[in-house]
Amino acid sequence: MRADRIFAYGAAAGLIGDLLLGDPRRGHPVAAFGRAAAGVESRLWRDGRGRGALHALVCAGGAAGAAALAAHAVRNRPAAAVALTAAATWSVVGGTSLGREARAIGGALAAGDIEVARERLPHLCGRDPHSLDGRQIARAVVESVAENTSDAVVGALVWGALGGVPGLVGFRAVNTLDAMVGHRSPRHLRYGWASARLDDAAGWPGARLTAVLAVAAGGRPREALRAWRADAGRHPSPNAGPVEASFAGALGVRLGGTLAYGGRVEHRPVLNGAAGRDVRVTDIERAVRLSRRVSVLALGVCVAGRLAVGRRGRA
Repeated sequence: MRADRIFAYGAAAGLIGDLLLGDPRRGHPVAAFGRAAAGVESRLWRDGRGRGALHALVCAGGAAGAAALAAHAVRNRPAAAVALTAAATWSVVGGTSLGREARAIGGALAAGDIEVARERLPHLCGRDPHSLDGRQIARAVVESVAENTSDAVVGALVWGALGGVPGLVGFRAVNTLDAMVGHRSPRHLRYGWASARLDDAAGWPGARLTAVLAVAAGGRPREALRAWRADAGRHPSPNAGPVEASFAGALGVRLGGTLAYGGRVEHRPVLNGAAGRDVRVTDIERAVRLSRRVSVLALGVCVAGRLAVGRRGRA
């Protein structure tokens, strides 16, 4: 079986597995990678970019290399290659778990239980929940759904289409490293620089595809495109900007503003400020549904692109 069909069948099966089952309940490979990366950091850490670059190379390169060896081992067994691709896709995408967490917080807010919502928010994003009211929590959830649609689903599918199983695993490894060491804490300001820049580069194509699909699937294409063009470049993240701005326009809400992360406060530009309204609790469900549509469309685009490249290569 050709490599393009192996990706098509395996990626579709893996995404369906995520839609039906969510993340693996026990022994999640991403959690195992996180523990291994933390162990590497405990041995390599020095307050400098060089050690941080070595950390990124060892962890992300090791994960992608192991995936390449596994793919090579089944290269002559099509059924096993499809199964490996499906398992890798299921392990690295996280759209269903993202939606579950968002809905759980939305349910707590709808019930008026803000303390439960605050307790659950760190499961979804790194915000400090204690100073947030219900409307601010709802906004944080919608922003996290938008950004993680790119990071947890679309970006992985893009790199799977480009690089097969090593692409899937390598992207998730880079994204996980950024979450662990890529933030601007005193310990990781320089050590995490390489991981953060690598994540910016790896996330670039998936973020743009996510923004395009949010424009197409959100029901407000003109507003979503206008918000993307007007506001994406004002966001401090080169990848979160297009995604959050297009989601804001598609949903007709305002995102961004003042945020608190681990004791530091950031004053970010407001996205879709002129045309949007404040986020409501009901917008969480709307964001989850938009995320689901974008994810399914991304699978179609990535599979179609991989098959087209395969046909051109045989012509």
